[in-house]
Amino acid sequence: MNIVINAFSARLGGGQTYLINLLRHIPDRSDLKITVLAPEELQMPDHPAINRYYPSWPVTNPLTRTIWEKLFLPRYLRRAGADVLFCPGGVVAGTVPRGCKVVTMFRNMIPFDKRVLGYIPFGLQRIRNWLLYRAMLRSMSGADLTIFISDYARGVIEKLTSIPNPVTIPHGIGKEFREVDINVARPECLAEGEYILYVSRFDVYKHHYEVVSGYAKLPAHYQKQFRLLLIGESDMPGAERVHELIKALGLDDRVTILGAVPYKQLPAYYHHAGLVLFASSCENCPNILLESLGAGRPVLSSDVMPMPEFGGEAAAYFSPFSPDDIANKMERVLSDDAYARTLSEAAVLQAKKYDWEKTADSTWSNIFKLIDDAK
Repeated sequence: MNIVINAFSARLGGGQTYLINLLRHIPDRSDLKITVLAPEELQMPDHPAINRYYPSWPVTNPLTRTIWEKLFLPRYLRRAGADVLFCPGGVVAGTVPRGCKVVTMFRNMIPFDKRVLGYIPFGLQRIRNWLLYRAMLRSMSGADLTIFISDYARGVIEKLTSIPNPVTIPHGIGKEFREVDINVARPECLAEGEYILYVSRFDVYKHHYEVVSGYAKLPAHYQKQFRLLLIGESDMPGAERVHELIKALGLDDRVTILGAVPYKQLPAYYHHAGLVLFASSCENCPNILLESLGAGRPVLSSDVMPMPEFGGEAAAYFSPFSPDDIANKMERVLSDDAYARTLSEAAVLQAKKYDWEKTADSTWSNIFKLIDDAK
């Protein structure tokens, strides 16, 4: 059984986290061979079934990568005797040899969210998302198996095209993010005192501007007791607007933007937070929300789907478009210790539904069934 995984597009944290956890939980099969198309910098688990292949052709650029996938990938699959080509990035650019099955995955919701597309100015980025929209729909409608990571996203796509063989397999939560561990040291860079945490890169649809505006509406004694800590890539246009807002509101001493933090360091920030926010309005499977639940802290989340699909009754919800609603929901949790404890306890229980081992087992089982049924 020979499976080829096209991981050239797994350059960001979410894609890499998924791939690494999938490869950490490979079933014990003596006939299994997995070839991962990936650069050397992508760290993968050491497993006898895993091989890495990286062509001499430049594939870091999306355009040159597409050319390689169209012209050379079919030949490589034929030489390798591939039973399956798995494209977790969501786009199947080339054709496959006869007898080779295609598995794809839907991860990127942005090309299908009209509200988010409205934030993007006309130009290359808008064109790129239009091309992705068409390529992803074509890939999913033509694949032998399409993996969705939320029922919400599956519903969006199934309204647009027919999917021959869909399955929903949500992402998991890493063990390092689960529950509060008193032995996890507080990050050294943090000043003393309690804080409200929001982890997300500074895209417009992540609503940092509304979160800061909502925080500014909290009564002064809550601002004094709880600082607002923002973690996420901040070298983007949306960040400058947030910086200006913080300065205009006189919150420089109460709102801290740390920027990007190494993934392995994030659990400590979650575990020591008094309250965790997640304010995005465009997600497929919200990994950050899952990690927030896993930490066992009280969680406030955007009420835009699919967040309620994953948070259930374990989170309190607000409109990410309304600073007033954000402020009211924050104050409700901060003012009621019993309510905060109820949310924390519910978060721990909800998080148990999401586990990377379960995600991987279900994924491999569906891929193996596809191969076995073709024999």
